Amino acid sequence: MNHRSNRPILFWSVLGLAAFALVPWYATPDGVLSLQGVGELLGGHDSASGLAQVLLQRRPWLVPAALALLIGGITARLLPTRGQGWVLLASGLLGTLAVLAQGFVIGLPNAGPGLLAGLFPGLLAATSQPGFGWGATIVLAALLMLTAFGLARLGAFRGDLFVSAAVTGSAGLLVIFVAYPVLRALSGAFFDASGAFDLGAAWTRVANERIWGLGCLSGDRRCGVAWNTLLLAVMTGAGTTVLGTLLALLEDRSDSKVRRVLRLLAPLPIITPPFVVGLGLILLFGRAGLVNQAIEWAFGVEPGRWFYGFFGVWLAQLFAFTPIAFMIVRGVVQGISPSLEEASQTLRASRSRTFWHVTFPLMLPGLANAFLVGFIESIADFGNPAVVGGQFSVLSTDIFFAIVGAQFDQGRAATLAWILTLFALAVFALQRGVLGRKNYTTVSGKGDAGIPMPLPDGVRRVALGVAVPWLVFTLVVYVFAFSGGFVQTWGRDHTPTLAHFRTAFDIGFDGGWQWVGIAWPSLFTTVKLAAVAAPLTAALGLLIAWLLSRMTFRGQSAFEFSALMAFAIPGTVLGVSYILAFNVPPFELTGTGLIIVLCFIFRNLPVGVRAGSAAFRQLDKSLDEASLMLRASTARTLWSVVLPLLKPAVAAALIYSFVRSMTTVSAVIFLVTAETELSTTFIIGRVGQGDYGVALAYSTVLILFMALATAAIQVLVGDRKLGRRAQPAH
Repeated sequence: MNHRSNRPILFWSVLGLAAFALVPWYATPDGVLSLQGVGELLGGHDSASGLAQVLLQRRPWLVPAALALLIGGITARLLPTRGQGWVLLASGLLGTLAVLAQGFVIGLPNAGPGLLAGLFPGLLAATSQPGFGWGATIVLAALLMLTAFGLARLGAFRGDLFVSAAVTGSAGLLVIFVAYPVLRALSGAFFDASGAFDLGAAWTRVANERIWGLGCLSGDRRCGVAWNTLLLAVMTGAGTTVLGTLLALLEDRSDSKVRRVLRLLAPLPIITPPFVVGLGLILLFGRAGLVNQAIEWAFGVEPGRWFYGFFGVWLAQLFAFTPIAFMIVRGVVQGISPSLEEASQTLRASRSRTFWHVTFPLMLPGLANAFLVGFIESIADFGNPAVVGGQFSVLSTDIFFAIVGAQFDQGRAATLAWILTLFALAVFALQRGVLGRKNYTTVSGKGDAGIPMPLPDGVRRVALGVAVPWLVFTLVVYVFAFSGGFVQTWGRDHTPTLAHFRTAFDIGFDGGWQWVGIAWPSLFTTVKLAAVAAPLTAALGLLIAWLLSRMTFRGQSAFEFSALMAFAIPGTVLGVSYILAFNVPPFELTGTGLIIVLCFIFRNLPVGVRAGSAAFRQLDKSLDEASLMLRASTARTLWSVVLPLLKPAVAAALIYSFVRSMTTVSAVIFLVTAETELSTTFIIGRVGQGDYGVALAYSTVLILFMALATAAIQVLVGDRKLGRRAQPAH
C-alpha cells in the first residue's frame, strides 16, 4: 500500500539510488560534464559511480549507503506509523554516519585506516581516496532527508515532513559549512606551538594585557583590543540603528523631497568596495586631506593624524553599515498597521503620543535586529580598521596579522576569534532578553485599508536635521573617492582623462566583439558567482527565519546561533577556516568556484535570517493556520501566503547578499585562484602596484553596475500589497 504522504520518502530514496548508480561518487577535476562516455562512468578509478566503485574498484565500504537507501524505498510501501519512523530514522542515520565515517577516515593520513582493514580488505589500498563528488553529495542529502522523515513519523515537528526536512537540512548545512570549519579553526586555541593539546597555553593567550588592558583609563597607555572592539561595536550598532531608523521613517512616513535623494544615496555605501569609502575619507580628513589643508590655510595649524584611530574607524563603519539598518527597519516600518495608529488618534491621542506609545514599540524587533547586525558587522570588520585605524587596534586586525604576519601564530588568532564569538553570543542573548516573548504582530488576516500616520513634526524635524547633512556628507565623500579615476595621477597631474577606464574595460572588434580590457575576466567571474549565491542565500535565510519564528523544537537556540555564527567570525578567519576544512577529503573544494559561492552564502546568511525574523514577527500566525485549515500543505502555505507578505525582507536579503558578494574582500582573499579572481582582489592588486587610477575606475564601474542590479531586484521582487490607501498629498 503506497500512502500519498509517503511520496517524499519514495522520491528521495529513488533519487539517492539513481545517483549511487549513475553519478560519479568522487569529485572529478574538470566536472561531471567533462566525462567521455559511459566508459569513464563505469570503469574510471575515481570517475566511476558508487555502484561501479563497489563492483569494479573493490570499495565495499560504500555498500551501507546503498542499503540504507534501498530500505528507505521499501519503507515507502508501509503505512505512516511510528514503526515506519523507526526504520527510516535508523536507516537514514546509520547510512549518513557510514558515508561520513568512510569519507573522513579512509585515505587521510594519520586517520588509522588499519582499524577498519579487517572489515574491508581493500581499505589499505584506498590511501588516495578523493573528496566527495556529486554522487556522494546527492546520496548524503537523500540519507539526511530519510532521517528527517523518520523524525517526523515519530512525532517530531508535529509530524510535518516538510518542516522536519527543512530543519534537518538547514541544520546539516550549518554544521558542514559553518560549525565544522569554524570549530576546526578555533580548536587551535587549545594547542601549543608544537601541536600538543595544552589548556595552559590557551589561558596564557587569553589572560593577556594587550587584550584586556585598561591602561587607557590612566592616560598613559592604550586599552586592550577587546575593549576597543567592544566600544567600537556598541557605538557602531547604536549609530547605524539611529541613522537607519531616521532614514527609514523619512522614506516611509513623510512627503519630503529629500526622499528622492535618500533613495539614491542611502544604499550607496553598501554597493561600494570597502576600501573606497576609507580612501574618500582620507582624501577629506587625512594628513593631506582637504579639511586639514583648509585648517592650515585659515588658521596656520599644522596638519595632523587626528582622523586615524577610533573616530575614523567609527565614521567609516557608520557609512558601511547604516544601509543594512535602513533596509531592515524600513521593512518593519512598512509592516506597521495604520489601523492601530488610527485607533489611537480616534481616542484623541496626538500624533506625537501615538508615535511614541504605538508606532515606536512596534518597531522594536527591527531596531533590535538592526543593532545586532550592526554590532556583529563591526566586530567582524577588517577593511575599515586596516585602512583608517592607525594605532587603534581591534580584534579583527590582530587576528589577520597573527595569521598572515611574520609571527604566524594560529593559536593566538584562534583565541582572539573565540573572544569575538563570545561577544556576539552575549549581544544575541541580550537581544532575546530585551524582546522576550512580547507580541509585535501588526499584519493579520483582517482587512487593513488605513493610511499610515505622517511623522509628528518634532520627529520629522529631527529626522531631516540628521538625514540631510548625512546625505550631503555621503555625496561629498563619494565625489572625492572617485575623482582619482578621471585624472591622470591623483596628487600630481589632475588632467581629466578616461584612459583608466579604457585600460580596464576596453572593447575591441576583430571579426567579432572582444573584451580586451584587463578587468573583464574578474568582473565576469564575480558576477557569475554572486548571481548564483544571492538567491540561495535569500532562500535559505528566509527559510531559517520562518523555522525560528513559527516552529518550536529542541536545540532551537543553538540552531539560531549557528545561523549567526558566520558574522561573529572575521572574514579572514572564515576564509582560513574554509581552507583548513575543505582542502582535504571528504569535502575537497579548495581552488574551485564552489567554495567561493559557499563562502558567500554562509557569510551573508545572517542578514537574511534577521530581516526575515523581524518581518515574521509582524505576521499573525492565523494567516498560516487559515491556509492549513483549507488543506493547503505547509510548503504551499509558505509559498503562496507567507512569501508575498515578505517582499521587503526578500529584497533586503537579495540585495545585501548580491552586493556583499560583489564587494567582499577579507572572506575570500585566501580562496581565489588565477581562474577565480574576483573584482575586489583585482582592485587590491592594482592598489598594491600603485595603479590607483585603474582601481578607482573599476570601483566606479562596480558601483554603477550594482546600482542597476539593486534597482532590477527591487522591480523584480516588487512591494507587498496590504490593501492600504495611499497617503494624500499635502
